[in-house]
Order: sequence, then structure tokens, then C-alpha cells
Amino acid sequence: MPEETIICSGLIERIGFDDAKFKFKTSTEVVELITPILNHKVGLELLAQQLLNSDTGILKSADAIDIVGHRVVHGGKDFSDTTEITNVVKEKIKALSSLAPLHNPANLEGIEVAEAIFPNAKQVAVFDTAFHQSIPEHAYKYAIPNEFLDKHHIRLYGFHGTSHKYVSEKAIEFLKKEHSKIITIHLGNGCSMTAIKDGKSIDHSLGFSPVNGLIMGTRSGDIDQSIIFHLAEKFNFSFDEINSILQKKSGMLGLTGFSDLRDIQAEAEKGNKNCQLALQMNAYRIKKYIGSYAAILNGLDAIVFTAGIGENSSFMRQIVCEDLTFLGIELDVEENKKRSNNLHCVSTKNSKVKILVIPTNEELEIAKQSAKLFEN
Repeated sequence: MPEETIICSGLIERIGFDDAKFKFKTSTEVVELITPILNHKVGLELLAQQLLNSDTGILKSADAIDIVGHRVVHGGKDFSDTTEITNVVKEKIKALSSLAPLHNPANLEGIEVAEAIFPNAKQVAVFDTAFHQSIPEHAYKYAIPNEFLDKHHIRLYGFHGTSHKYVSEKAIEFLKKEHSKIITIHLGNGCSMTAIKDGKSIDHSLGFSPVNGLIMGTRSGDIDQSIIFHLAEKFNFSFDEINSILQKKSGMLGLTGFSDLRDIQAEAEKGNKNCQLALQMNAYRIKKYIGSYAAILNGLDAIVFTAGIGENSSFMRQIVCEDLTFLGIELDVEENKKRSNNLHCVSTKNSKVKILVIPTNEELEIAKQSAKLFEN
């Protein structure tokens, strides 16, 4: 930074599985491993080994790193901006773990491992919730007694903000319009949608915690809340057990036995009816949010697909966009099948709404925000 030059990049997939995949790329080589990576700490230590490997020449020592930027999912009421990490900040991130149990504990573990590996670097937290601070009160407030917001700060916070911010800015550049109405659709293991007006988030599908809204890899998305009480009263589930069901055993995993969309699509093609139905349910839920967000935006200039599934699954994009011509959304099926590493418009020439596939770059956004914090 500030040149935004990528020196190396990497990805770790399927943490906790025996066939976890580690990929590390530099300008001259690619290191790929398939090995058991039991947790995030093991994965980060493997990453550090590559960064400090004398053969790669990436880092001569850990002191070469000035700043480490971390994605932190839930910032609650305390964090609306990028923040330097202190012991007090870590305690607050830990305290918010009950609201994002799949994320904040792992985010905190990443911070602590990075502190050990890069002891002289400044550690920075970039919060998923920050971009959604612009959501108006009538959208973020729940229809429960006022004291729960006033005293206990129970409200819609929103997540995946770093991704939604990045791709919406790219979409606005593409549209070249002074005023814009955009829906961004972040589809990965976690999924969310944001209604964005003139670059500002005005509504979002995730809420107080990242469990509601769309159907996700292991999370249920929207359900009737009375189901929670029914499970407790009728079947004697504890609230911890119900929380685990909704967070870790539901979504696509609960519907199909698989949490990875690639596995689900492969099984659906083989005739697995559970997988076929789950894909239809997933697309149906996204369509419902497109309709509601088009209404609150009072129009629509573009929808944006991003993240692992949104960028790579032409099938999901196709079934989401089917039968939306009333809203002016028309997909070019052949263009949609093409792959691109850059912004890719996959709508027909006659489509009133642009359908954009924009690769998210949360790493760059985190780097930019982290560097900006110390630019003076």
C-alpha cells in the first residue's frame, strides 16, 4: 500500500475437514496442499510458514509487516468504524460472540495468532456491521418494546458490509449515474442482500445476528420464531441446542446433508430430489428479497451477484433471475455461462436492470481501510 500491489494471495477451504485445501500464490509459484487443517489457528500457522519461507522471499522476517487487517463480523453498538485492536477491543469482540458464534470466536483467534506471529505489527479490526450504520431507524428497529433498543441495543446490525460496500462502489462506477438504486447479493456459505441507494445501505437481510434472511450453508435464514418455543416446549430442546440447530445444522446442510453448494449441485444433477428442492428454495428466498428491496428503493438500476457462489455459480444466477421480467430483469443465458475475473454484465441488451457479476475483494477493502487508519 498505497499502490495496492498484490505480493501474494491465498485461500484455505474446508477447515475442520481431512481434505482441507491450502493454496498460496506468488508471482512466480503456486503452493497447493490438501491436508487436515483442524482449526483456524493451524491454518494461520501454515500461512505464516509460507510467508516466512526463505525460498519464497516474501518476508525476510515477521517485522516486515506493519499492519495486519482483520475482518470482524459483529461490532455491536460499540464499533461503527475501523479500529486499532487493543485488549479492550478484544474483550468486546469476545463479548459479542454469542451474537455471531460462527464468526467472532474465529475472528478473535485470528487476531491472537497474528499478534503472536507479527508481534510488532499494528492489528486492525474492520467490522462487517460498519457499512450498515446508514440504515434508517424505521428499517433497523424491531417491533418489540422500545426498552429493548433503548437499554439493550437490540436492533438490525447487518453483516458482510465490507463486501457489499466494495461491490456496490464498483457497480456505481459502471452505471455512471449520479443517483443509483442497487441490490447487492452476497452468496457464499453465509448469504446476505443489501438495498443500496446512492451508495448508502438502507436495508439488509441479516439482522441482530447473522442467522436470518437467506438460506445459508448451515444457517436457517428466516423462520417463524414460534418454532423456537415449540422445539423447547414440545421436544425439550435447550436453547443452546436450538441455537446450534439453527446456526450449525440447518440451511443447505439440514436440507441436503451438504453445506457446500458445489456438492449440492453435483448431487442435484444426479437426481437427488432433496438437493433439487433445496436449490429451488434458495433461489425462491432470494427472489422474495429482490422484490421487497425493489419496492423500498422505488425502482432498480442493477442487481449484483458476488462472493463464492454468486461469482462462480452460473446455475444459481440463472434460477434466481428466471421470471423476473416484470421488474425489468432479463438474463442473457449464454453470457451468464462465461467466466470472468472482472466485472461482468450478464443481462440482455433489452434488460432495464443491469445484472452484474462483480468479484468481491474484501482483502483489498480491509487493506485500504487499515492503511487509512494510520496514514497520518
